[in-house]
Amino acid sequence: MSASFSSALAAALEAAGSQHYPQGALYVVATPIGNLADISLRALHVLALADRIACEDTRHTQALLRAYGIDKASAQLLAVHQHNEAQAAHTVVELLHSGLRVAYVSDAGTPGVSDPGARLVAQVRVQGLRVVPLPGASSVTTLLSAAGVAPDGAGSSGFVFAGFLPTKATERAQAVQRLAVQPMATVLLEAPHRIEAMALALNVLGARKVTLGRELTKQFEEIATVPAEGLVAWLAQDANRLRGEFVLVLHPLEQLAETVQDDRVLKLLLDQLPLKTAVKLAADISGEPRNDLYQRALALKATPDAAAVD
Repeated sequence: MSASFSSALAAALEAAGSQHYPQGALYVVATPIGNLADISLRALHVLALADRIACEDTRHTQALLRAYGIDKASAQLLAVHQHNEAQAAHTVVELLHSGLRVAYVSDAGTPGVSDPGARLVAQVRVQGLRVVPLPGASSVTTLLSAAGVAPDGAGSSGFVFAGFLPTKATERAQAVQRLAVQPMATVLLEAPHRIEAMALALNVLGARKVTLGRELTKQFEEIATVPAEGLVAWLAQDANRLRGEFVLVLHPLEQLAETVQDDRVLKLLLDQLPLKTAVKLAADISGEPRNDLYQRALALKATPDAAAVD
């Protein structure tokens, strides 16, 4: 433990020690996604106070605790991960019924968003026991805050969290087709060994902007915004860009020209021609930008009834 974290523990006690921490409660604690300094003072105090710490990986959590100077016996740590969450939740419930304070942490970030924790929380709430959330780091909100996706009149506000896309190519391609007609910003996660496949799948989205973040909050953090069709080339420019965990924000879908006439022409062409050929001819006929028509064509193929006209 560094001297700075020694000071942090003292500050945590000073700032959070006088607050109320009920017994028999589950404390859902967000932990850093990379930079250890992103822990909150209340999180430090609760981790020190907790009678038990349920965690995704006991070895990882023990190392994290020691970095902050928090000493917990191995017996005080309980593994709760995606493979045993339902069963382990019963153990946690029993501990809570006995009046103990249990903190839950995932390996990084906010539990229950993409990491395990949701089933545990659900079981605890079904039992009528208290759940206390301690907010903190999240890769989702971290990248959104740097992506610049605020609505400017050309797109929809809000965002959708899609997490990891399917690993099988066909299922992934179908998921991307659905993303093509999602008007709001969409947050995706991806592992380093699948990021190239993800980039290839997103290529069909053309000029739609994608903000990619890797190694967020760490020394080699990198954030870039490129067209979806340029993501493969961006990754290929530097071998280091294939390293680390990835978060991607698919920017909001820009408003498209959707007059009844445009829909009728495009629908007729799609019924007879391959998608790219239909889009090219529609662009020649209507004068609309080809990328806009491509997005509209994807929407029509995904929801063909939407183009029906009287």
